Amino acid sequence: MAARGHARQPRGGQLLALLARNPLYLLMLPLWLLRGKAALKRELARRVQLPPDALPYNPAVLELLRTTTQRPRVLCTASDMLLVEPIAKHLGLFEQVIASDGQRNLAGSHKAQALVDAFGEKNFDYVANGRVDLEVWRHASGAWVVNNDTALAEAVARLTRVHAHWPAPARAKAWLKALRLHQWLKNLLVLVPLVMAHRVFEPDALWQAMIAVVSFGLCASGVYVLNDLLDLVPDRQHPRKRQRPFAAGHLPLLQGIFAAPALTLAGLALSIACGLNFTLVLLTYYVLTLAYSLRFKRIVMIDVVMLAGLYTVRIIGGAVAIDAELSFWLLAFSMFMFLSLALLKRYTELHAMLASGKNKASGRGYSVEDLPLLQSLGAASGYIAVMVMALYINSPQSLELYTRPQALWLLCPVLLYWVSRVWIVAHRGQMHDDPIVFAATDRVSQVVVALCGIFLLSAI
Repeated sequence: MAARGHARQPRGGQLLALLARNPLYLLMLPLWLLRGKAALKRELARRVQLPPDALPYNPAVLELLRTTTQRPRVLCTASDMLLVEPIAKHLGLFEQVIASDGQRNLAGSHKAQALVDAFGEKNFDYVANGRVDLEVWRHASGAWVVNNDTALAEAVARLTRVHAHWPAPARAKAWLKALRLHQWLKNLLVLVPLVMAHRVFEPDALWQAMIAVVSFGLCASGVYVLNDLLDLVPDRQHPRKRQRPFAAGHLPLLQGIFAAPALTLAGLALSIACGLNFTLVLLTYYVLTLAYSLRFKRIVMIDVVMLAGLYTVRIIGGAVAIDAELSFWLLAFSMFMFLSLALLKRYTELHAMLASGKNKASGRGYSVEDLPLLQSLGAASGYIAVMVMALYINSPQSLELYTRPQALWLLCPVLLYWVSRVWIVAHRGQMHDDPIVFAATDRVSQVVVALCGIFLLSAI
């Protein structure tokens, strides 16, 4: 029995891992491809090894391989031998491996011929998941169709006997998860300048702000998809992130490669309705996020400063969208508060690594020894943000904007409590690894937001 496709997306993951390591490799791909697909796969395999224990495997195929012992089990794939041999060794389920070798690309008719030469015409069963395998199924005595639709199973049935069809899970839910619509909560920061400028009840300003929120959301979803594609290897080694749709193999990598730029372009196109300046801010956000994903998230401290900056850019975008003046106080408060939350995010990830027995976060520059320092820096940054708020209350800008600015003093103890509490929650290992999501779903945080709203209204 020959099997293919039990480890989902290894070749695509290899290419993405290489580009995540150094995007300049993109310039080398055409040169490698000129020597043929087999040579391209060998060059990729030489530079990137995917951890076999972290790859997403199809459990039904693995069970089939475990229970099929009366015939030789062969891993026959168009992937390079350097990539698949460690996988076969890790699984321990195959008696033989047939793969591309740098000279011959074992795909389509070449794979079919290799199997016919090894076992004879109509003398082997074949397990696979793509239309490219129809040529192989044409020469097989039986088939298992995995992770594909009914149309492919029907096409295979016209060529050979189909033992079973295990379709791919519904992808609509997986796409909703991949787009991370719950993360659009962060884009509500775009509305902060609208609220602080007391222009919520101006229809034109409100409409522009809502367009800005959606524009940031589409652009952010494009970034999330791209980030998930580039982070396949570290995500698959993370206790929670390994369940993300691309890391878990629930979505084809090729669809993600097309979806990422499509979502970004849709966001940029919509942003034009808010004016060219807002489009430039959104484009800046995308470039910074791309730089973060490709390089800076792996550099200690630069990563958290950039995360804080990306949150702050949303506030800048909200001000530009409604043509409001940017407040120095708001920007200073935002930078320190979001730096605290960015450090909290890293602290939570490291805490999870520590709980799972690991010493270093994969794909990051931090180790568990940094936990006490990150906690100190994060709490201090949060307290500085509250101090900025306290200084703002007696500023000329506050006296001009509020009739009872003294009421704003009530914000300080509430914010001090909230900053202290989230760090205690993180210290106890009870924090979601995204503090913004935690704040949106935590009952105490919701009460804090409500109280802050009441205090702001009482000061107007």
